[in-house]
Amino acid sequence: MSRPPLPPFTRETALQKVRAAEDAWNTRDPDRVTLAYTEDSSWRNRAEYVNGHDAIHAFLTRKWAREMDYRLIKGLWTFAENRIAVRFAYEWHDDSGQWFRSFGNENWEFAADGRMRRRIAQINDLAIEEAERKFHWDAGPRPTDHPELEDLGL
Repeated sequence: MSRPPLPPFTRETALQKVRAAEDAWNTRDPDRVTLAYTEDSSWRNRAEYVNGHDAIHAFLTRKWAREMDYRLIKGLWTFAENRIAVRFAYEWHDDSGQWFRSFGNENWEFAADGRMRRRIAQINDLAIEEAERKFHWDAGPRPTDHPELEDLGL
């Protein structure tokens, strides 16, 4: 299975890869998102280590059951050859209605077929009031005219 754009990345293809990842994660569909990773993909997400499709799928299922009304924006930080670094922020609420903004950095490494084989994520959570939210769009991909992280002061 090939997942273009393929490495080695140019600035244009790295930006395409980042937006494709953002759009996929905003679907909150573990079946769809898991396909973007190699079968033996390894993750570090916060302090949790996740390896392989089954574990990634289970992780994403738990994540989106807990992180309700999830909205994500990713931004390219840098790239080289088969690696991309991004910064991101996402907003969500828990089952008690408390809103959070989670933000951090990810380092990605890709296989030749364009699927991600390694993901290292550092994430911090900030409790926010609903009135402090900055990500307002219907469920699914972020509209193309929605501000980027820098435009939002993030």
